[in-house]
Amino acid sequence: MNPDLRKERAAATFDPELITHLLDGSPEKTRRRREIENMILNDPDFEHEDYNFLTRSERYEVAIKKSAAMVKKMREFGISDPDEIMWFKSFAHRGRPEPLDLHLGMFLPTLLHQATAEQQERFFMPAWNLEITGTYAQTEMGHGTHLRGLETTATYDPKTQEFIMNSPTVTSIKWWPGGLGKTSNHAIVLAQLITQGTCYGLHAFVVPLREMGTHKPFPGITVGDIGPKFGYEEMDNGYLKMDNYRIPRENMLMKYAQVKPDGTYVKPVSNKLTYGTMVFVRSYLVGAAAQSLSKACTIAIRYSAVRHQSEIKPGEPEPQVLDFQTQQYKLFPFLATAYAFHFVGSYMKDTYHRINESIGQGDLSELPELHALTAGLKAFTTWTANTGIEECRLACGGHGYSHCSGIPNIYVTFTPCCTFEGENTVMMLQTARFLMKSYDQVQSGKLACGLVSYLNDLPSQHIQPQQVAAWPAVVDINSPESLTEIYKLRAARLVDIAAKNLQTEISHRKSKEVAWNLTSVYLVRATEAHCHYVVVKLFADKLLKIEDKTDKAVHAILKNLFLLYSLYGISQKAGDFLQGNIMTGSQITQVNQRILELLAVIRPNAVALVDAFDFKDMTLGSVLGRYDGNVYENLFEWAKKSPLNKTEVHESYHKYLKPLKSNL
Repeated sequence: MNPDLRKERAAATFDPELITHLLDGSPEKTRRRREIENMILNDPDFEHEDYNFLTRSERYEVAIKKSAAMVKKMREFGISDPDEIMWFKSFAHRGRPEPLDLHLGMFLPTLLHQATAEQQERFFMPAWNLEITGTYAQTEMGHGTHLRGLETTATYDPKTQEFIMNSPTVTSIKWWPGGLGKTSNHAIVLAQLITQGTCYGLHAFVVPLREMGTHKPFPGITVGDIGPKFGYEEMDNGYLKMDNYRIPRENMLMKYAQVKPDGTYVKPVSNKLTYGTMVFVRSYLVGAAAQSLSKACTIAIRYSAVRHQSEIKPGEPEPQVLDFQTQQYKLFPFLATAYAFHFVGSYMKDTYHRINESIGQGDLSELPELHALTAGLKAFTTWTANTGIEECRLACGGHGYSHCSGIPNIYVTFTPCCTFEGENTVMMLQTARFLMKSYDQVQSGKLACGLVSYLNDLPSQHIQPQQVAAWPAVVDINSPESLTEIYKLRAARLVDIAAKNLQTEISHRKSKEVAWNLTSVYLVRATEAHCHYVVVKLFADKLLKIEDKTDKAVHAILKNLFLLYSLYGISQKAGDFLQGNIMTGSQITQVNQRILELLAVIRPNAVALVDAFDFKDMTLGSVLGRYDGNVYENLFEWAKKSPLNKTEVHESYHKYLKPLKSNL
């Protein structure tokens, strides 16, 4: 063990294991997660050469091989719990993308939630047993987040009781679905349903792509890989073109909407029900943001404790980089953010399952807020995590640029989350639509519920500076309740500003659509403030919930992380709090000073706080973030494995450089 890391761990004021239990949900869940992790660690079927030294084709093959081994082992061990499946999958692939991602994460959940009982029998069990391998084909070359603009058609033919699937234009070719290029033999395809001469919008269809025996594409199906990308090199993201390709009527997923044999369309109770898979994935992405940011923080903080550089006082030994206040200011707010997102991710998962259960019983009342919440928080958390991961890489100096650090791989694997399942700006505007509806509801005298209930106070506040002059006097920058309140006031104020600007544009005789576009910057700012408030509130709620159930030292360090997260957010958005007269200039000065004090308080516990995330070296995939801190000797060993080092003299020298010398 590196002596610096030994010293850091000895200085911690709390037991990291207790926080690990809190993050996992219970000591029993921690035990089970580690049990699954150790199964994989000790299994030679999951060992492989470092991905960084493989070609793209080799990476895909290794990933497929491990996916097949993963499925066999899960059957062998009887693993069927959704959490355990996700753990097994993540450990087997070391947190990297793999060709069955969409099969497990979108194809199966869509069948589970949108197929009839008969369709589940026909498709789900073969898919569960991997006889059918599937993907989810929604995005097209010309359209992604704007679902109504998708061009793929499914035209019903009552004579044959078949749907004719067609890609009518170049831009309608399905583009990007993971596992489509080479792996899948089926796809759930989203297409515009046309029956009896009327288009009824997007619906989901199970489309067989390849013959079960030969894996060759069926006539009428053109399918392949879209080529190298910014990351995701193990994944065969693909394209799909359908030329008047026929599928049986029963291949339309009909739990909610139906097409009768004669072509009669039966509409669903709510159109949003068909977007269930997207809502599920968006709720999952909040937790994924926490995981990826936690990994980056773990690497950067451990390395900053091991790395010695420069000097604080002339002539003294080089200190640990983590002793520099600027390094703490770069890393600790994102460490606090990772913890905040863990708690929000857990809340989102529980909320999704709770509301989904209600939907199953016919109660759709919470569906609009769930849709809005998953859209906004998906955007807010992925943008923030993406920024934080890159900040962690930069905080590792030159070595952070090398793949040996592990952070470039975390970044290129995570950054697509800002785009897929809804481009983030569009997601923010979807949530803004819900906020504006809730605002109008309050203005008309009705009460808003759930996490937008703070809008109920608006008619009395009117968010006017002269009416809120008393607010700054009651701000306590060390109180979670007080900080939650001022984030609420900021959100209410920015929602009010966006709504009034929207109303002004409409009053200038502009159409609602044009007015919306001309107000969209205000609307995104309002959504960002709303999401920021939600994260602060949920973090504060978690602190309150665990206060009497958790070790005092654990509660104290989590409260400090809460304060750092909240105060850093105020510091970064000081203009919003000042302009709204929510805080005074002197209070913002106090906030900035308190942040620096919190950096010093968190410093002795920084390594223990990342240890509590409980990432094995195998999962981190980082020489810099090793648990034992023995960075430099392992950095040298890692470099020796480069394929360019297989020969002392590369053949290119004899081919190209040596002839130049002989011609002199």
